[in-house]
Amino acid sequence: MHTALQLAILMLVALAFNIPMGYLRETCRKFSPGWWFYVHISIPIIIYLRIKVGLGVQFIPFTLASAVCGQVIGGRIYKKRNSIG
Repeated sequence: MHTALQLAILMLVALAFNIPMGYLRETCRKFSPGWWFYVHISIPIIIYLRIKVGLGVQFIPFTLASAVCGQVIGGRIYKKRNSIG
């Protein structure tokens, strides 16, 4: 499989996994243990998948950006559903 396709799939997985984590993160008080858990739980999974697929460290910014986007999207969904902000 081509590197670009592998990266695109990994970015989509990171985004999709972090949407529910961002949603759940919004239910916790900021900087509480639950908040830290929901922010960081996807990182080891993404690292494992990146290594398993064979992508190097130069692709970390792309997967990290996808994870952050998923967190933001999940948080916005929570706020919209609960009419916050």
